[in-house]
Amino acid sequence: MADVHIGWSSGDIGSRTALYRGDIFVCEPRPSTLELCAFARSFLVDALAPHDPRHAQEHLDVRAFVDAVAPAKPAFIHHPHTKDLLRAFLADFGCDPFSTYVDVPRMRVAPHSGYLTSGAAYQFPPHRDTWYSAPMCQVNWWLPLWDAPAAAGMAFYPDYFDRPVPNSSSEFDYYEWNATGRRQSASHVGADTRRQPKPTAEIDRSHEVRFDVPAGGLVVFAGAQLHASVPNATGEARFSIDFRTADADDLVAGRGVANVDSSPSGTALRDFMRCSDLSRLPDDVVARYDTGTPPPDAVLVYSPDAETAGASGARQGSPLGRGA
Repeated sequence: MADVHIGWSSGDIGSRTALYRGDIFVCEPRPSTLELCAFARSFLVDALAPHDPRHAQEHLDVRAFVDAVAPAKPAFIHHPHTKDLLRAFLADFGCDPFSTYVDVPRMRVAPHSGYLTSGAAYQFPPHRDTWYSAPMCQVNWWLPLWDAPAAAGMAFYPDYFDRPVPNSSSEFDYYEWNATGRRQSASHVGADTRRQPKPTAEIDRSHEVRFDVPAGGLVVFAGAQLHASVPNATGEARFSIDFRTADADDLVAGRGVANVDSSPSGTALRDFMRCSDLSRLPDDVVARYDTGTPPPDAVLVYSPDAETAGASGARQGSPLGRGA
C-alpha cells in the first residue's frame, strides 16, 4: 500500500525509492516554491489584466480567454529566469545538480464549471505520464499558483500503481506529438481531437485520493502514478505549474517503477537538462530508452519557436560524471 508523506527531506535515492514504490509526498510552501509561483502568476496577471485570472472567464468569451492565456504559457515556460528558479527550487529540495535532469515546466489552467476543458485547458482523464513516453524513473512535481482545494486539483489512483490498466498508449508517438499535438493546443477550443493515450476500460474511482494544496505547496509523485484532472466546480479557475525530473544514475542503472502497461513510441528524455549546466543527456543513455527508429523528419525535441524542430533537436549532452 502506498504511503502519503507530509514534507520532503532530500532528493537522495531513498526518497526516490519511496516514489518508485508508489508513495506520494505533499509539502508546505517554501521560499523557493513561492518565488517560482509568483513569477508564473505575473505572466497570467499581465495577460488577463484588468481581470483577476481566477475570475477572468466571467468577463471573457472562451476564444478571448484562450487568446490571452495561450501566449503567456510559453512565455513563462521558456523564460531564462524560469530555468534559474527551477534549479534553485531543486537545490532547495536536496536534488544533486550533477545527476538531476529537469524538463521545462508546464503551465496548466482549469477553468471552473466546464467553461473550457480542451486544448489549452485540457482536462486529463486518468493516465500515467509513462503512457506519454516518460521514463519509468520520472518524478513529477506539481504546484498550484493560487490555493487549490481538493475539488479543483488532481486525483490519484494508487490502487492501480502496480496493476495494469487497459489503455491506448501503443498508439502514441512522442515525436509525432512534438510535431503536431503540442503545437495545436490553442486551436482545440470546443473539443480536443488530438490523439492522446487514455484508459480503454472503466477506472474504479472509489479509492481516489485528493489533496488540498495551498499556493506554492507541492505534490511529488512518480510519473507512473495513475492520476487525473479533477473537474473544477469551485467557482474559481485553477492555475498550476508542473515539471519533471529524472536522475541520471537511475537511468544508467535502470532503476525506477516496473512497467505494467506502458507501450508508447519514442522517449521524452531529450527534453531534460542537467541542473548544473543545462546540458542534455548523452545520446547513448537516451538510446536505451528510445523505442523504434525515429524517421529522418522526426521532431525529437519540441520547439515553440520554429514550425519544425526536426532531428536537429537531438543534442549531445556532457558526461554524467558528478563533477563534470
